[in-house]
Amino acid sequence: MLITHDSDRRLRGEDIPSREITDHGVYLNRRAFMAGAAALALLPWGREASAQGALQPLQASKSAAYKVQDALTPYKSVTTYNNFYEFGTDKGDPAAHGASLKTRPWTLKVDGLCAKPKTFDIDELLKFPLEERVYRLRCVEAWSMIIPWIGFPLSALLARVEPTGQAKYVEFTTLVNPEMFPGQRRGLFGFALDWPYTEGLRLDEAMHPLTLVTVGLYGQVLPNQNGAPIRVVVPWKYGFKSAKSLVHMRLTSEEPKTSWNKAAGNEYGFYSNVNPEVSHPRWSQATERRIGELRRRDTLMFNGYGDQVASLYSGMDLKRLY
Repeated sequence: MLITHDSDRRLRGEDIPSREITDHGVYLNRRAFMAGAAALALLPWGREASAQGALQPLQASKSAAYKVQDALTPYKSVTTYNNFYEFGTDKGDPAAHGASLKTRPWTLKVDGLCAKPKTFDIDELLKFPLEERVYRLRCVEAWSMIIPWIGFPLSALLARVEPTGQAKYVEFTTLVNPEMFPGQRRGLFGFALDWPYTEGLRLDEAMHPLTLVTVGLYGQVLPNQNGAPIRVVVPWKYGFKSAKSLVHMRLTSEEPKTSWNKAAGNEYGFYSNVNPEVSHPRWSQATERRIGELRRRDTLMFNGYGDQVASLYSGMDLKRLY
């Protein structure tokens, strides 16, 4: 059963001072971004980041190919309105409890059907060529954000381990540690998934250039509440497909069993592509509310990335294979 919450004031952005929203234009100045930690601290979202633990700045090249025209969602909203059930079921729980997560030491194991399985240290992954991509994030509860993610294509990581011809899927597994993740203490928040949290993609989806291994946002390393220290972002799918705090990727020949599909298979299919024509059993997906806006807008097929990804699903019944 999915637990939802009424957070209308946050959805409408009423608790966000207007100066914080307009000041995000400063972020668009590349020189301010590249100036490092000192300049970062001068920005409104940089001051907020400092209050959360002086998060390190990340330098990344801006991608001209992966951007949207929409205004960025304010940093405060991005970091305080989250789904991350390891911390709890309320949208504010990840920010409230995020300090309990320790991201060093941290490793990511990549194995399964590959020629060169490898365990990567997080600091090794941070040395991959990083780029900033502005993506939409669309959640199944019909809200959305525009976020400048920092990362590198998942295909670049998978190329290092050389998937075999038998590999058809990639399974993602997140950290299990109830001391760091209070939401994993069964019953503490009145709700429990079957931990660890697992997700998966078909290999061609994983290798698509849009699929991002994400290590930062808004010019800095990922805050804990946003999936630190490493997550995936799959922008044409609902947000729960973009698994957070990853510790393991496994190449498989069979479709992985995913957490929400196991918990409520009639509501959450394996593919979970953003599709306005397929309603959730308890609400419509035809419209969405952008965080910080009052009005609702039409939901875009594949979250607006149809030109890039529709060919992946040629001939598939996307109402049956939801």
